[in-house]
Amino acid sequence: MRAESLRSMFERSLSRQKPAVVIILGIILLLAAACGGQASDDSSNDSRKREASRTQEQDATSAASSENTSAVEETTVEKAGASGEEAELARAEVGKREISNMMPAGGKKPDVAQPLPEKPPNGIEVYPATTNFTIKGPIDYERHPPTNGDHDPLWQNCGFYEEPIEDRHAVHSLDHGVVWITYSPDLPERQIESLRPYGQEKYVIVSPYPGQDAPVTATSWRIQLELRGADDPRLRRFVDQFRISELAPLSGNRCTLGVGNPKG
Repeated sequence: MRAESLRSMFERSLSRQKPAVVIILGIILLLAAACGGQASDDSSNDSRKREASRTQEQDATSAASSENTSAVEETTVEKAGASGEEAELARAEVGKREISNMMPAGGKKPDVAQPLPEKPPNGIEVYPATTNFTIKGPIDYERHPPTNGDHDPLWQNCGFYEEPIEDRHAVHSLDHGVVWITYSPDLPERQIESLRPYGQEKYVIVSPYPGQDAPVTATSWRIQLELRGADDPRLRRFVDQFRISELAPLSGNRCTLGVGNPKG
């Protein structure tokens, strides 16, 4: 009787404790779920951070690649700019049909020719080689002023001229390495006078040229530059860089004892 009484009492006690146990188990489950949720949130946040980091890295890589591409494109443009007349000038050489062994004026040894410039003035035009035979009589030139070609047996003396000179004589002087500065007859007198000192320099001819397009034009053998006026700073560079040019077949053969009476 006592044992049964004890079991009954235990069962009643356990029955009264069930709600408490259920509550405790519920709390444990909620805590576990909360921890799991927090862990899931942390994992999700970490995943988003990693994804953002990868995106930033990709953006940085893309930006660097874009900058490199831009730099390459700029370099290509620069090279493209340099591959025009400068590159053509760098490839220029005395033509195979051009005579380069004629006796200099006065029978003396030729003056030493200078190499072509690496940085010529902007705007030069480089023309192909043809021939430089001496021909008596009129000669029809493709360009005016002409830059090269066959010419008269006599060259033009260097100096400043107030009247136009014959193309065929001037071209022979170009063949000797002369720079020929021509100006439009309607150029202001002040500018004409500023050109006069060039005629006092060696290997320079200055003369008016009716009908030319530019106010002032500078020409050496196969090279020509149109200028805005006598005060264009490119004129000085052209004279210094292309006088006695090695591109002229008979460069250094001087321009004296020819034809013409310069005024300065």
